[in-house]
Amino acid sequence: MAGDKTAKPGAMPNNPCFSSGPCAKPPGWSLANLAGAALGRSHRSKAGKEKLAQAIALTREILRVPADYRIGIVPASDTGAVEIALWSLLGPRGVDVVAWESFSKDWVNDVLNQLKIEKARSLIAPYGELPDFSQIDFDNDVVFAWNGTTSGVRVADADFIPSDRKGLTICDATSAAFAQPLDFAKLDVTTYSWQKVLGGEAAHGMLILSPRAVERLESYAPQWPMPKIFRLTAKGRLIEGIFQGETINTPSLLAVEDYLDALSWAKSIGGLDALFARCNANAGAVAAWVAKTPWIEFLAKDAATRSNTSVCLGFCGDSAAISADAQAALAKKMVAMIEKEGAGYDFGAYRDAPPGFRIWCGATVETSDVALLTQWLDWAYAEACDEVTQAA
Repeated sequence: MAGDKTAKPGAMPNNPCFSSGPCAKPPGWSLANLAGAALGRSHRSKAGKEKLAQAIALTREILRVPADYRIGIVPASDTGAVEIALWSLLGPRGVDVVAWESFSKDWVNDVLNQLKIEKARSLIAPYGELPDFSQIDFDNDVVFAWNGTTSGVRVADADFIPSDRKGLTICDATSAAFAQPLDFAKLDVTTYSWQKVLGGEAAHGMLILSPRAVERLESYAPQWPMPKIFRLTAKGRLIEGIFQGETINTPSLLAVEDYLDALSWAKSIGGLDALFARCNANAGAVAAWVAKTPWIEFLAKDAATRSNTSVCLGFCGDSAAISADAQAALAKKMVAMIEKEGAGYDFGAYRDAPPGFRIWCGATVETSDVALLTQWLDWAYAEACDEVTQAA
């Protein structure tokens, strides 16, 4: 099926890291950049609190978060931020959970099976597609991911969300923040982690609350016990300190310094618009390769809803005719071959996704490196395809 062998590429990506999290560090990153970290200091000290407050202020500036929205640093990465929102806010009205990839299906499980919200329902689409947004009831609270990290499908914009909605919108934006425009006027809760588009370290999440979300927090007490690390209120009032750098639990001040370094890099290259442009250029390099390559295609069929960060690919043509197990074996072998050469790491499809590849194209990745990876994929396919399909 593969035909003539393809010569091994003569060049290697400067940075072979294409993982969708933790993601590639910003260009020019070095441990020396973190020399100013407040190591050995309490996060409650003046030095520690100043670092955390600076991280919140720079986040607001670069991400263009409205002045009346609260921004908090919370534990357990984006998952922790989403869970805090679900456990703290849901309950007083129905809930629609919209899912089209693995992680948003976790939110379906939380809402329907763990919290057991009355009048909760899920709207789920298969990999590569979006659900019918016209079926969403915005009298309910609505939970959704802006960008499906494991499917490569994103919402095109927030036009589907009405301004006069009665419920809250809770948006998992972890692989969209800093890469795609977020319409905060339509988002009551926005979450993400440092480890995605800006290439920060893991284990810390960001929780951004609209005034409507704060009003809910101060007017509603959930019926279930609330773990300490989820508590955003005390005596019916928002704990404002959380949104000024007084974190719920102890953060890593080394990771905080790394996030500050990533934010400073983003600001130095031109801020949000420059970040968008880098992501779009990277995704464009994959698109140019897909357009000329007969055995590969995007998992997301609609270009308008195709991610520019977690770019997911599947087999097509003759390669799609073999079994799913054989496709998975082919993809696994290709990834292993390229990793052995040191030309690309961690770009296999997510374990629950259809067989194929997931190339991270976030802002910290260089377009030239993406283009080189596609050459290595051509080589690996030519080397591995016949062997794998014959064995199958």
